[in-house]
Amino acid sequence: SGRDNDLEDDHMDTLPSENTSEILVESESLGSLPELIPVCRSERTTRAPNHLCLSIEVEDDEVGDLGEPANYKVAMFDLDKVIWQGVMDEEMNSMKVMKVWIVVDLPPNAKVVRSKWLYKKKTDMDGKAHTYKARLVAKGYTQTFGIDYQETFSPVADIRAIRILIAIAAYYDYEIWQMDVKTALLNGRLDEDIYMEQPEGYVDPK
Repeated sequence: SGRDNDLEDDHMDTLPSENTSEILVESESLGSLPELIPVCRSERTTRAPNHLCLSIEVEDDEVGDLGEPANYKVAMFDLDKVIWQGVMDEEMNSMKVMKVWIVVDLPPNAKVVRSKWLYKKKTDMDGKAHTYKARLVAKGYTQTFGIDYQETFSPVADIRAIRILIAIAAYYDYEIWQMDVKTALLNGRLDEDIYMEQPEGYVDPK
């Protein structure tokens, strides 16, 4: 009956529990190994959401591959020949206004310093050229120290001095104006007499 079943269940509950440790020892003594449960790990890479990332577009361009002419002859065959000619004329006019040199006959035993044109393109943020520059320079390796020159440095402002000026301007709420002096180096004066060959494309036959 139902009551007999309840009494039987109560009797089973009062029985001592079976010692399973002995069974475990016997199984271990037989040399059986416990079953290994594989651990599942996600191979998914953790990354921030797109709205928290900085999106930058990168173009596969070579640095410095702007097609800048290596010398005067290359510039005259370049697709931007007219532009290069214009910036060279501007450079020569600046030197004429500043009276950088005068055309003279070469004295006996005087050493001639050779010259060359340097061409440069300035680019914007997209890598497109927007400014063309041409500079006439002397080949310094053909000069002799103590004869053709005495100093080997250019005077520049110390970055610490610039920071101090900016800090003072910020403290007193001053306005800072920036200016650019074209061909600023032409304002310097040389104590030595330098004889340089005339630049390509601007040779005075006289």
